Parts: sequence; structure tokens; C-alpha cells
Amino acid sequence: MTQDKFKATPSANPLFIVISGFSGVGKDATLDKMKKAGFPLHYVVTATTRPKRPGEKEGVDYHFLSEDKFRQMIKTSQFLEWAEVYGNYYGVPRRGIEEALKKGQDTIVKVDVQGAATIKRILPDAVFIFLTAPSAEELANRLRQRHSVHSADLDLRLSKSREEVESLPLFDYVVVSHTGNLDLTVTQINAIITAEKCRSKPRVVKL
Repeated sequence: MTQDKFKATPSANPLFIVISGFSGVGKDATLDKMKKAGFPLHYVVTATTRPKRPGEKEGVDYHFLSEDKFRQMIKTSQFLEWAEVYGNYYGVPRRGIEEALKKGQDTIVKVDVQGAATIKRILPDAVFIFLTAPSAEELANRLRQRHSVHSADLDLRLSKSREEVESLPLFDYVVVSHTGNLDLTVTQINAIITAEKCRSKPRVVKL
């Protein structure tokens, strides 16, 4: 896929796409692939209080905030949703989303399953996509390959994934993320977006 293959066209009913899934399933890698492929979307950057990992960039991977700053933003209602996950805070800033939707720009955000459930209550007409691994064994292998995930943390995340399976009914689509084949994952997400654009009754997202 090349960048000149896609063109941004303002829409009267822009999509708000929510990508979620298990920890370690490849959400960040998928979105990075979509950016590089040139998908004309507004990519929402999540705010977090967790430490920056090697190679991550401020304002690109996350907005890295102090806990005091994060709490201040909570008090002033600057997040669409926020939650504490594995001991750190994560939140989806409202402002960029509001501006993009007003311009008619399709918007995509990555959140955990808890965050997706919160957004579902606020914006039920958003498009909800769940990324999953081909198997539980594959998911465990991916988590082990993360140098920052220790054995106790691994057990916690795997246990959490078993609970998150119960939340599948709140999603519109499920996409399997295959190791070494992000192109297929991105192609399937693009097919979902294309199908949503062809609905006889468009989704109307009002924030």
C-alpha cells in the first residue's frame, strides 16, 4: 500500500473508529502500519502516566503526563474516557476528536477493552473493532517477547485477556492479528471502513 492510494474526503457523517483488543495483540503496530500506508484518518494520541519505553516519542506514541497533570485534566473534563490500567492512568483527550469530527474527518483511537466499553456508552454509533491473536498460546508468546513484561505481569495480562473475551458482544467486528502479516490485518480494517462508508443508514456520531 502506498500513500498516494488514499485521499481524505470530508464527510457529513465522519466515522469514529475504536480499536481495542488484548494487551500485546499488536494494536500499536497495526495503527503504525495504517499511518505508513497513508490511511487518511485522524489518529488520536492517548495520554498516559506510564514511563516512556525505548524508542517511543512524545505526541506520537503517547502524551506522557505526570500523575498530577493527568488528574488535573480529569477534573476539567478533558478526557472522553480514562481509566487506571496495570497501575498507570490512560486517557483519550476530547479536544482533538471534536475538532476532527467537526471537519468531517474520520477518526480512529486505540483503547483497552474497559475504555471501549466506556466509549460505547457515550458514542454508541462509533465503529468498534476488536483485535485478537490466532490463539491464547500466540498471545502469550507475544507478551513474553516484550522485554518490559515480567512473569508476574504476564500472568496478570493473560488472566485479564480471559476476562476480556466476555466483552466481545460490544464490538461490531473481530479481526485476527497474525504475526508477520500486518498487511492482512490492515486490509481487513480497510474493508470494514469501506463497508461502513457504504451503509444505507450512515452512523451519526455526536460528541
